[in-house]
Formats: sequence, structure tokens, C-alpha cells
Amino acid sequence: MVKTIEWTADGVVMIDQTRLPREKVFVTCRTYHEVAGAIKTMIIRGAPAIGVAAAMGVALGAMQASDERFDAEFEEICATLGATRPTAVNLFWAIFRMKQLREKLRDQPLAEVRQRLVEEAKYIGEEDIAICRRIGDHGAPLIPDGRTVLTHCNAGALATAGYGTALGVIRSAVAAGKKIDVFADETRPFLQGARLTAWELMEDQIPTRLITDNMAGYFLAQGRIGSVVVGADRIAANGDVANKIGTYSVAVLAKENGVPFYVAAPISTLDLTLASGREIPIEQRSAEEVTHVFGKPVAPEGVAVENPAFDVTPNRYVTAIITERGVAYPPYEESLKKLADG
Repeated sequence: MVKTIEWTADGVVMIDQTRLPREKVFVTCRTYHEVAGAIKTMIIRGAPAIGVAAAMGVALGAMQASDERFDAEFEEICATLGATRPTAVNLFWAIFRMKQLREKLRDQPLAEVRQRLVEEAKYIGEEDIAICRRIGDHGAPLIPDGRTVLTHCNAGALATAGYGTALGVIRSAVAAGKKIDVFADETRPFLQGARLTAWELMEDQIPTRLITDNMAGYFLAQGRIGSVVVGADRIAANGDVANKIGTYSVAVLAKENGVPFYVAAPISTLDLTLASGREIPIEQRSAEEVTHVFGKPVAPEGVAVENPAFDVTPNRYVTAIITERGVAYPPYEESLKKLADG
């Protein structure tokens, strides 16, 4: 299984997800600005993974900040990383966790502060892998044996520090002996399903079929799919889920055809400060992602484009939310709060 991101003596090393599956290339970020650039340009992507990247970016910046202006520079580092992508709450969760540690160590020498920040960032990465495995363990019993699972976008090892959320559930179901195969939506316009999910599953030798996004309804209506499992970038207190654009359509189609729709995400993806998904900020990305494929134009020059990166699936379409602390069922205001409180 690929290691998505790692702290090394040379800097923060991450696999360049924009080059997959054609090339397996690793990028070394030597400054926090380079980490921020990698997040913004989706060299690294997936809510848990960018949380880990942000924590490591904060630690990298802290190592390089001057003694004289440490606190001012630390705030600038956190603000720069926080401005990269607005929807995935894990990014802000990780930065806040690093800020909390800085406050806790307020009276300690800066050498100690820097070292502890590095240790915390590395621990967040290790913790994420363990969390994903627990998500997989909780979700595997929900996956019907001998059936096809549909997933949208990439919520695998590449979207986390390793193992994955939605794909972690699939991996754990396979490890438990279940005979399942996977339909992976291609996930336009960035093609995370085609480039990343299909690649990951093939690397693990899990039977996989790639379908275009607009084929999902066809296969759901045919009874070919036994369950849908997706990840999430932010989950509101009422169980509304923000995930990659197109998830809402899949959820509606699953409901119409009586197929359970599961969301797999760590507790850090919950944003219980938001009453509903209407309050979740939705990232708008460049027109070129829609008008071009691998740098080649596929649309008339100058055409107007809308490119929201995420949509919100209302809680009425969500069968259950799988976390490392257990599975939440409706009413989500109660079940999610209980899980969040530990």
C-alpha cells in the first residue's frame, strides 16, 4: 500500500497524485509554502491527508521560523496553510491542534516547542492510519458478501495517511473474507476515481470496474450494486455530508433503488458547530479543470464554466456514518454528538 505522506530529514515527502496512474513520483516539500502549494494544487488531496499535510507544514514552518519573530511567523504559517482549501474541515482541525500545542508549551524554550510540534505532526499521521483501520473494522460488517460496492471519488490510502476511509471499509471487508468487487465512478472533472481509486484497488488486487459518473443510476437500477460507500470532507451536526461533486446524485439514486448509502469518515471530519450542510463552504475551482482533460481542450474556447468541487448530501439519503468510534444512525444530531463526545 502506498505511503501518501511522510516526514523526513529532507522535508515533507508526498506522492504527487496529479501524476498518477501514469507516473509514481514523490515530491519533497522543504518549506511550508511548498506544502501549501501542494495542497492547493492537489498534489496531495483527500480530507484526512490534507489535515496531515497541514500539520506537517506547520511543523516545517516552525522549524524554520526565526526566534525573534516566532509567534508572528507561526500565525502566518497557520494562516497560509488554512487558506489553501475551504471545505475539508480536517485541514482546520489539524492546524488548530498544532496551535493548541503551541499554547500548551508557551513557557518552554523554542527548541523544545519546535521538536514537540514535529513529533505531534508525525503522530497525527500515524494516528490517521490507525483511525482508518478502525473505521474499516466498524464498516466491514455493513458490506454485503458476494455483492458489488459502488464508490465515488477517492477515499483510499491516497486520501489519508494510509489505508483509507471508504476504501478502508472495502479493504477490511475483503480481509474479513467477503467476496466483493467494486464499481469506481470516474469522478469528473479531476478523475480521482479513474486515476486514483481504480489504481489503488488494482494494486491491492481487489476486483474493480471503472464506470463513468452518469452510469451509476443504470447499474443501481439493474440491482447490480449492493451498497455505496463514500468518504467525506465535512459533516454537519445534522448528518448532512459534503463530499466530492457528484456524491449527492449517487445518494439520491441509491435511495430511489433501495441501496444503502454509507459515509466513512474520522471524527475529525465532523463539524458540529454547523447546524446543517447549508453552512458548509464549497470550494470553487478553475474553469480549466472542466474545459481541459490532461491539458487538452475538450470544450469551445471561452465557454462559461461553473466548477464547484463539492456538493452536500442531505442526511435523509445517508443510511449510516461510519467512524473510528462506531457507526452513527439517524437521528444524527444525537448519534454524532455521542460519538464526538467519546
